[in-house]
Order: sequence, then C-alpha cells, then structure tokens
Amino acid sequence: MTEASLVNGIGQLRERSLHAALCEWCCEPGDAREVEIDGYRIDVLRGDLLIEVQTGNFGALRAKLSRLLQTHPVLLVHPIPLAKWIVRLPVDPDGVSVRRKSPRHGRVTDLYDELVHIPTLTTHPRLQLMVVYIREEEYWKADGKGSWRRKGVSIVDRRLLEIVDTHTFGSTADHAALLPEGLDAFTARDLSQALKIRLPQARRVVYCLHKMGELEQDGKRGRERVWRRAGTHRDDSGRPASTVSAHP
Repeated sequence: MTEASLVNGIGQLRERSLHAALCEWCCEPGDAREVEIDGYRIDVLRGDLLIEVQTGNFGALRAKLSRLLQTHPVLLVHPIPLAKWIVRLPVDPDGVSVRRKSPRHGRVTDLYDELVHIPTLTTHPRLQLMVVYIREEEYWKADGKGSWRRKGVSIVDRRLLEIVDTHTFGSTADHAALLPEGLDAFTARDLSQALKIRLPQARRVVYCLHKMGELEQDGKRGRERVWRRAGTHRDDSGRPASTVSAHP
C-alpha cells in the first residue's frame, strides 16, 4: 500500500499492513494461509497448529479462541513496538507528510492491556502466546473520525519496519515470572513502582495474574488489596513460606 493510497482513503482497514506482514513472517514452507476452520478464518495453519496474529482488541477473540481451543492448539501472536515513528498524512493529497519518532517505548507489560479481556483463557493448555517486539510506522490522518485523545485524528495503518525479538508464554507460570524477585506481599502500587509502569497497567497485570491463579489476595493495606504469589503464606517470622511441605 502506497502513501498516496492512504491519503486517498483506500487504506481504511486499520492496521492491515502490520497484520499482513506478521502473518508472512509467521509462515514456514508448507503452511497454509487464511484457512477456514469451524466457521472462523485462521491466519496461518501449520499441521494441527492454528496461528492467530492479533495486533489489538483481544476481547474480539474471546468466542473464537474458546471454540478453536476445544479441538486445536493455538499460537496467539501479538506485536509490541519497542520503537515507533508517526507519519502524519496530509489532508490534501498534494500535501507533504510529516514523520517523527514517538517518545514512547513498548514493553512486555503492555501485553496485559489486551490480556485483561481474556485472562482465564491463558490457563488453557492448548494456548500459547508469543509477543513479537517490533519497530513500526504508524500512519495518522486528520479526518475527524479518530479518538478524542488524538483530537479526531485516525490511525489509518501500521507498517512493520523490523522484528527485534520474541517472548513466548507457554504457561501461566511464565507470566508470574515477570514479577520482580523479592516482591512478596505487595499492592498494585508497589508493583507499579517496582516495574516502573503506570498504576492502571500494574492493576491490569495483577488482575490477570489473579485470574490465572498465580496471585491470591492476602488481606488489605489501608484501602488497597495486598497480593501474594499463590501457594505461599507467611510463617511465624512473617516471611513467605511454601504451603506444600518438602519431602524428607
């Protein structure tokens, strides 16, 4: 898709360039593309494995994943941009685009902004998650149809520039491994400070880990809930101890 086509309004299916590029990257020789299974379109089929690329809106996947996981293993692929360049498209087709680098850098905890919509599905033994760290371009157009946060500017496309790395989650324990060492009994605010992330995002991380069965509530500190890794409790000294006795 050319920049001119974006300006002229052809590229109206949001993020399709990024989605198509990631599907292509996922493909190996012998894979099938855009196959219909159980009434759903699958991005990539590799033997019995279904590969789904989702750039956002995990909530829209809930019914689809619930159905497909009954009969197939699924790999859910989600991109997180480590670096992003924003290209502002001109309103006039004869105008000039302006490109700048975004100051925001993505990180693995951004996954939970989406995972909050389907946290219990991550406990399914047939589901794996792959985060793909990328560098991308995001194309903005001042058409008055976009978010109020961007003052009506729409994101009309996202383009893959580079794949930097990947991180695969094969179990809920892989999610719990993101918790900092030494953080035993903690609030969402404690986690926010330890990981240097925004408090709303820390609350989403806690919510997801709780729904996965990796965190359990351990009372309150003032008005905030205190959380602890599941399967631990405090011994007489106040230190965390496993609830499972070791064999002699």
